[in-house]
Amino acid sequence: MKKFTSFVVDDMPEALELLIGDIKEHHPEIEIIGMAESVVQASKLLQTKKPDILFLDIMLGDGTGFDILEIVPSLTSKVIFITASDEYAVKAFKFAAIDYILKPYSLEELDNAIEKAKVQIEPKIEQLNVLKQIITEPNNAPTRISLHTAEKIIVVEIKDIIRCKSDNNYTTFYLKNKTRILVSKTLRYYADILKDCNFLRTHQSHLVNKTYIKEFIKMDGGYLMLSDSSHIPVSSRKKTEIINALKA
Repeated sequence: MKKFTSFVVDDMPEALELLIGDIKEHHPEIEIIGMAESVVQASKLLQTKKPDILFLDIMLGDGTGFDILEIVPSLTSKVIFITASDEYAVKAFKFAAIDYILKPYSLEELDNAIEKAKVQIEPKIEQLNVLKQIITEPNNAPTRISLHTAEKIIVVEIKDIIRCKSDNNYTTFYLKNKTRILVSKTLRYYADILKDCNFLRTHQSHLVNKTYIKEFIKMDGGYLMLSDSSHIPVSSRKKTEIINALKA
């Protein structure tokens, strides 16, 4: 059995003790080489300790987990982010396309996160920046989103997304520069997180950035003409909602 080292950061003593206990009991292949309850303490210890896996709480009493990653840029640990049951934080992780554990977690969720950490590629700095922006600027609308393709992770400006189209369990993003990006997540997934970013679900297969709508054509059952000359159908049950949105 391959051995791994780990370091745990959480500012709640009870949560810290619980996570350490669960790791020791259920994952004997993981040796805990350190723990911390603050940004200052963790940053100091991680200057010398180099764990394979870092369990990192996002919100700490004296800062955030991002502060630790910035203070110790040489850290090469695989990071398992931990966050409290907060709708906004969960949305932020979805925008960044980064895995996380939601407290209170189940043992199955912990197991899955550890297995992923053993083989995963560390999140790109661009993804971490997306996550940090949304977490630390809660009053500002997200400006970027990470898209997970089969080959890579692409961070795009939300304002550059013209529309999204469903293809069963896949979604194709159409960008302003005519680039197309195929992502292995459903349109419903993106409709949910982009609903507050000026996007309209016009049809079960289409999600549109309101900025790029040129006209609503009432003929042929109703459809939208976008700035890229595409014609997007509007379902009968969505027609009133779309018309009202365009009036706003």
